Amino acid sequence: MSDYEFITYGVERGRARITLNRPERRNALSGALLTELAAALWDADDDKRVHSVILRGAGTAFCAGYDITPGINAPETDIPRRGGGIYEETTIDDDIWRLERGQRLRMVLFDMHKPVIAQVHGYCIAGGTDIALLSDMVIAADDSIFGFPPARDLGALPNQMWLYHCGPQWAKRLMLTGDTITGREAAMIGLVLKAVPADLLEAEVEGLADRLALIDPDLLAANKRIVNLGLELMGARTLQRLAAENDGRAHLAPGTKKFRKVAKEQGLRAALRERDRQFGDGRARVDGPEIRDENGRLV
Repeated sequence: MSDYEFITYGVERGRARITLNRPERRNALSGALLTELAAALWDADDDKRVHSVILRGAGTAFCAGYDITPGINAPETDIPRRGGGIYEETTIDDDIWRLERGQRLRMVLFDMHKPVIAQVHGYCIAGGTDIALLSDMVIAADDSIFGFPPARDLGALPNQMWLYHCGPQWAKRLMLTGDTITGREAAMIGLVLKAVPADLLEAEVEGLADRLALIDPDLLAANKRIVNLGLELMGARTLQRLAAENDGRAHLAPGTKKFRKVAKEQGLRAALRERDRQFGDGRARVDGPEIRDENGRLV
């Protein structure tokens, strides 16, 4: 595939740059975008000129999550064929089938031979974290925002790499509340490799890609593979499969059904407002006490 609608793709100086290109939707992930992303990643993996891949987002955000706009992933789009989503009633097996199909597209990041650097600015929320944390290294802007707010009432995480990056306690702290942290805080807990000022982010990522371009791609592949095999021995790949099934189970929770009902009757914006208003600014604090004002905002 060479003609992309929802991403841009280019190869230069030993790196492939893949840019999520739906800036008007803050690069929200649709089935069509994920299909193009998977194809581009395999193209880069097969290209002898490429030593590494830089994954980034156009506009003001890396990725603001999954696109749950009504009809965006309807069966007639052929992505996926089996329906599902928050606006449809399906069997649990239909739901899991749909979740696993999307997960197979994302798992290219983990399975491909070439290393992937996620260059994160702005929002990296929900589905954005799914693709960032499956990348090999994440470099973030200090002021970027990481979190999975849909865990509050829309289901469980359909990919689960948080545990392997930041450990069980911080994974639970952020997943169980859907609260967010900044890129700087994400680096403090190991969720990302490092965080830098936003105006230095591109130079930082390109500098790392420069160094990877000095290494034989076969050696890069061998050294990526042994680390990922270690993660597999710790259950990482099996846990991804279980995460999709677990999300299907979580979609049956009363809170999830309530969100679906509000979204269907009053619209998605109303459902999101009702979910998030009681959480104030929705932030966690990594360093220091969480003291909040009467509106739930950190002070």
